[in-house]
Order: sequence, then C-alpha cells, then structure tokens
Amino acid sequence: MLNLMVPAWEIGIRAAAVYLAVLIGLRLSGKREIGQMTLFDLVMLLLLANAVQNAMVGPDTSLSGGILAAGVLLALNVVVAQLRLRWRPLQTLLEGTPTLLVLHGRVMERNLRREGLDPALLEAALREHGLTDVRDVEIAVLEVDGSISVVPAGGTTHRIRHPARFLRRSG
Repeated sequence: MLNLMVPAWEIGIRAAAVYLAVLIGLRLSGKREIGQMTLFDLVMLLLLANAVQNAMVGPDTSLSGGILAAGVLLALNVVVAQLRLRWRPLQTLLEGTPTLLVLHGRVMERNLRREGLDPALLEAALREHGLTDVRDVEIAVLEVDGSISVVPAGGTTHRIRHPARFLRRSG
C-alpha cells in the first residue's frame, strides 16, 4: 500500500504535465546531439530536472511518490515512442525534419541562424568529413538527431537538384 501525502492520481497528472512541458520545451530549443551538448546545455538539463521535481510530486517527498512519478514518466516515454513510430505526423512534430545547411557550395545562412548554429560549428563538421572549404560541399544537412551529414561535391554521380523534396530549404 502506498503511503502518499498527495493522491496517486494527482502525482500521475503532475508527472504527465511536466513530461509534456519538458518535451515541448526541449523540442523548441532545437536539435542537438548528446555529443554536441555544451556545458551550458548540461547545466540547463540539470537545473531543469531539479526545477520540475517538486512540480511532479508536490509536497510528497516519500519514496513511493518518487517511484510513482518515475513510473509515470517511463510509461509516458514508452507510449510516446510507440505513437511516434506509428503516426508519422507525431514523429515530425516531435523530432522535426532535416535542415539544409549547404547546397552546391553555398551556405544557407537563414537555416543556420534558425537552427542556432554558428558558422564555426558548420566548419568543424566539414573538417570532420575531410573538407576545409564549403565550396567543396554538394550538400550538408542538419539531421533530426543533431548530427551534420555532408556529401562532398563530386562525391556523387549527379548533382542533387531537388533537395526541397526531403528537406526544409530557405535562405
């Protein structure tokens, strides 16, 4: 039997509301790979976790309340992951779409700014792919997981003519 200071249903609703709020907030904050997290990103995540803890369990500081909130979060995560796989619009809403950063050697400045990337990060990604000049890039894409994919110019048998079919393109 649970010995809670707050009703179990209230902890469940609070945890679900916090889960959705944090999920939306992180989605709106942009694409970032775990390996690309900055110190500021890590500090933000730690503070965020601390800030929402009380919102989930309220005045209940019992072990049972914490386990209940954790269980609700884990269950919601499984449900959202399954829904995302089965319903494509939800996947796009939660994960976004790839963003074109370079096309035919030209940097898509507007896309770079919209994604909150500075040119130094793009240049580092190009160097990781063995390129030092953006003019040597056929296409560079910020993937939904935060990684940057690069196709060198001449690295394909044909030029990519219609990237807008699979990418957001502006700039």
